Order: sequence, then C-alpha cells, then structure tokens
Amino acid sequence: MKTNKFLKVVLGLMVTFAVVSCVQDDDYTVPSSMGDEENTNLNSLIASSTEVTIAEALTYFVPGEVTPIVTNVYVKGYVSSSDQTGNFYKEFFIQDSPSNPTAAIKIILNQVDSYNQFNLGRETYVNLNGLFIGEARSGDDVIAIGGKPNLDNEVEALTANQIPTHVLRSQVTEALMPLTLSISQISDANIGMFIEIENAQFSSSLDGEFFVDPMDDFDSSRPIESCEGFGYSYFPLETSSFANFAQQPLPTDFGGTIAGIVSKTYNGSNLVLALNSTDDINFDQAKCTPLDISDFTVVVDEDFQSAVNNTDFDFPGWTNFSEVGSRIWREKTFSGNGYTEFSTYGSGDAENIAWLVTPSIDMTGLDNVFLNFKAAQHHLDSEENTLEVFVSTDFDGTNVLGATWEPVAANLPSQANSWYEFVDSGLIDISEYSGTLYVAFKVVGSGTDLDLDGAYQIDDYKILAN
Repeated sequence: MKTNKFLKVVLGLMVTFAVVSCVQDDDYTVPSSMGDEENTNLNSLIASSTEVTIAEALTYFVPGEVTPIVTNVYVKGYVSSSDQTGNFYKEFFIQDSPSNPTAAIKIILNQVDSYNQFNLGRETYVNLNGLFIGEARSGDDVIAIGGKPNLDNEVEALTANQIPTHVLRSQVTEALMPLTLSISQISDANIGMFIEIENAQFSSSLDGEFFVDPMDDFDSSRPIESCEGFGYSYFPLETSSFANFAQQPLPTDFGGTIAGIVSKTYNGSNLVLALNSTDDINFDQAKCTPLDISDFTVVVDEDFQSAVNNTDFDFPGWTNFSEVGSRIWREKTFSGNGYTEFSTYGSGDAENIAWLVTPSIDMTGLDNVFLNFKAAQHHLDSEENTLEVFVSTDFDGTNVLGATWEPVAANLPSQANSWYEFVDSGLIDISEYSGTLYVAFKVVGSGTDLDLDGAYQIDDYKILAN
C-alpha cells in the first residue's frame, strides 16, 4: 500500500511537470514535447527572421536556374503529402493553408519515412537562408526547396545535417480539407496541393488491373474519368511501383471522390494526381454517366463542318476580331472534323489577343437555357496562355471592345489534357440573361514568347434549352 501511494505521488509530480512544460511563456514558445533543440531553433527563427508566403517563395524561382536564398526569411506551410505508403520518396509538399490553399511548394530532403516527423497537416517552417529554390528535374516546372545546386542547374536534397536547422515543426497539426476541383480546372497552379475530384471513377475497361502494371519498373498511369456535360474528362493517376498499394486492384465497380496531390510526370510533360493513401478514394456511389443531349432542345448548333482548312474564319454572323497583334481565328479540319482555332505560333507579335464572337441569340421565350461547347489545346506551356469565355447583351455586332462582357465559368482544356483532346465545357447556365445575347471566346498569347505560343480550338458550339 505504501508503495502504491509513493507511485501515485511520483506520477502526480510527473503529470504536473508535463503540464507546466507545455505552458507558453511568450508568443514564440513551442511545447518541449517537440524536443528542446527543435523548440530553440523554431523560436529563434520566428523571432529573428521575416516570414514570406509560399506564393512569394515561388517567385524566387528563375526558369533554368537555381536561386540561392541569402536573407533571413522563412516560409510556413502545412504538409500536404506523405511518404507513409511509399508513393512519395525523399520529398514532401507544403501548402499555404489546410483548406482552400492558393500555393504549394516541394521540399526535397535526404530522409525516408519523413511522415513520422512531418505528418499530414503538420505546420512546418522552412528557414530559407542558406537554401536554394529551383527544379529537382530541369524543365519539370515543379518548384522545390533544396540544400544545394548541381552542375545541371537543379536543386539537390537537404542533407541530414541541414534538415534539423532548416525544416522545423510547430506543435500544430491541422486536418487537411481537400480543394474540390473538376478535372478541367486542375492546372500548374495546383501543383503540391491536396485536391479532390468529384464524380470520379475508373472505367470498367480497367477491371482486373492494378494501380501499377506489374511490367512497369517505376510507376504506372491510370486514367481517372469524370462526367462533365455530355462526355467524360480524364486525368492521370500516377502510382509508384514502391507504393504499398501498387498491386491492389483498381476499384472499378463504383464511383465517388478521389483525393490526392497534384504533381507532374518525371519529365514534366503532364500533370498527374498522386495518392497519399487509398483511404482517399471514396467510391460509394453509382458510377456517373454523361448527360444525354436528347433530353434537351437544341436552339443553336454549330459543328463547323463547313470549315475550309487553313483559312481565316468567316462564318456568317460571327465576328473575328484581333484586339492586339496580327492573328485572328482560323478555320481548320482534321480527319474529317471541322473546328476553329486560334494559334499565336510564328506570328512574330510580342502579344496576341483575339476574340471570336458568336451570332446573336434571341433569348425571348427561352427557359432553362444552357451554353455548351467543346475546346482543346495543343502546345500549351503556361496558364498565362489563356482561353476565356464571355457573354454580352449590349454588343452591337461590330464594336467588340465597346461592349460589356461578363465572364462565365466553363470547363476548359489545360496542360493536364493531351494535345487535341476536346474537353466538354459542361452545361453553362445562361438563363438569367434576356434580350439579345452574344457569346465570345477570347485567347491571349504571344508569337515571340515560346511559353505563350500555344493554340486553342473550339468545336460543337450549342445553345440548349431544357
């Protein structure tokens, strides 16, 4: 009995000490459960350095170069990727917020099983002074923080000696809320973010297939499909052959949501989604099917089948206008399909801006009215090479810049899509407009900047009523 009382006293003292040790004595104190040395380093970093946002840190990157950081600045973020399942290796991403992130950056480090220290959602600080920002693989457009440059103008991993003084945890771990995006909304701006695709599924044609093809040495790509408008959109799911779920069968019977990290293929040619865990696949719904156009009344239908290849676009009632530069929209045909295209390649203009405006639409007597079209891209290298969609009720049929144009949200092709892959815009509700309505497609690019000389294509323009 005396022994039990003694143990109770000792345990009570231990609990009291533990509680006292976690009390913050100023704004910078981190609980000592993180380790005294790490606490000291983090407290010192916050007190003596200036915080920059992840978005600001990304601007330090110069394409083709490695940027040394020589000022007392740090960046803070929340861990969005995990190597616990083996699908990431000696790297993790941090994003600027546990929900609705706007920027993310990769940290490459000579450490395996980093999830034990930098777990998902962990608030993490990176002392940038003495580190470098660049690409771990030249030209892949994935900006990373590393420990030193190499002769190929790439950043290399932080060493075991650099990690404890440059990558520091706080006591905070937040629950990550994935950013919900449609497949056509995913872009380079989302690299490193934890995102979720709704209405996602794997095609029944993949029945019996595994996340990784047993014949692949390093990784495999499996297309995620999602219903968007009258068709499917696709996005590659890339899985490492070292992932512990590599030889699990793909779930093809149901659909739902799938969440993961936006990244790039090894050579940077395409955006991909990488899973932290198969727990982020929630296929508990019946698989989706695209909308059936027979359920709608087609008010306007232009399939561009009368296009004359490689001529300036001059369909009756349409307005083809160059705001900046010499290029306008062109008529194109390929394999029997007609469409219209705007390309700045070879224009010689530093900037090209071109509008293609549809004939007028009489909205009188129409209810539940929707805009629908298909769009594709090729040689798209930058999100600044944009395609936008607008509507106007005061366009006079001639003065494009004198009209009031309102942007409308549409599913549009991005770098994640294969070249010439037509993406369904989805049904764009334009029922709120009355009178005479016009739709405009606007592209911004350049004939001298090789990152901005891509092309966009439009096909199967429709106005529908339901």
